[in-house]
Amino acid sequence: MLNNLLAASRAWGKRNAEMAALPFLLVGVVLLLSVAIEITSEGNVHFLSVENFGAMAAQIPELGLLSLAMMVTMLTAGINLSIISSANLVGVTMAITMLTFGPGAASAGLTLPLIVLTIVGGLLFSVLLGLFNGLLIAKLKITPVLATLGTMILYEGLTLAITKGYVISGMPEEFLVIASGDVFGVPYALIVFTVAAVVMAYVLQRRPFGRQLYMLGSNQTAASFSAVNIDRVILKTYMLSGLLVGLAAIIMLSRFSSANARQGTSLLLVTVLIAVLGGTDPDGGFGKVLGLVMALVIMQCITSGLNLLGISSFLTLGLWGALLIGVIAYRSYRAKNPGNRPKSVSA
Repeated sequence: MLNNLLAASRAWGKRNAEMAALPFLLVGVVLLLSVAIEITSEGNVHFLSVENFGAMAAQIPELGLLSLAMMVTMLTAGINLSIISSANLVGVTMAITMLTFGPGAASAGLTLPLIVLTIVGGLLFSVLLGLFNGLLIAKLKITPVLATLGTMILYEGLTLAITKGYVISGMPEEFLVIASGDVFGVPYALIVFTVAAVVMAYVLQRRPFGRQLYMLGSNQTAASFSAVNIDRVILKTYMLSGLLVGLAAIIMLSRFSSANARQGTSLLLVTVLIAVLGGTDPDGGFGKVLGLVMALVIMQCITSGLNLLGISSFLTLGLWGALLIGVIAYRSYRAKNPGNRPKSVSA
């Protein structure tokens, strides 16, 4: 019995080696940044402070939701390059709706119902944008990277046409509570992300749809022979990705009180990096929400620390690109040179 438990533990460690290392990486990052910031700032700025962790908690939800939206498509050996342009298009649409009908709703005392209808409409619109991605991939058989690259440009062009390049701002105060409000010190937005992450973890680990996602990413041919409806799974995957993007768009619009066509464009690279760093296989078939959440916290700590150290955001973006290349190169090396292969047993 003990031998079986030890064998299972070793097997889990091999399959989840990267995710198992994330807690140690997080502790190392926090300690290193704490020491570096204390030395360079002469004690004026503290990384381990309530204010700093509060600022990080406010920024995590939107990036976390976008990373989940990226991860769910990567599990099927796909990708969604349109998450940022989709979020901006949804955000602009919601902003115009509230600004157009807001004055009349306010005079009639219907501001809150208008906000609720706008949020529901924004989520439905975002799901439709995801469905369009899924149709291109499932029905027209366009590769995910080309399909979502095309929709990324399409959605950004539509947003630019609607806004004419301007920023739309001035959201109702009641809507801004989504990003600024809290329950016992926990931001509403962080609660939304936590619920979304828990539901995603449950779906991926406990529901048939989750198992079909992993099966599709591992071996599409085997999945088709296992009576998995490939097209339906792909459509559901990109619709789910769209729903998560819609939630992120709501939080972004509430936090910035504005929307435009180019907001958060640098986050696309970061979402891919978080998914891969969290253990999601770019070739599909493996990835866990827990790993993604831990990678998200690590990335947020690094970003906050670099900001406190006064390092340029442009240099930080270059660092993310280098880190992504390094992580993918390491995964490729491990795939080609898997250590601890079982030795053949001679008779």
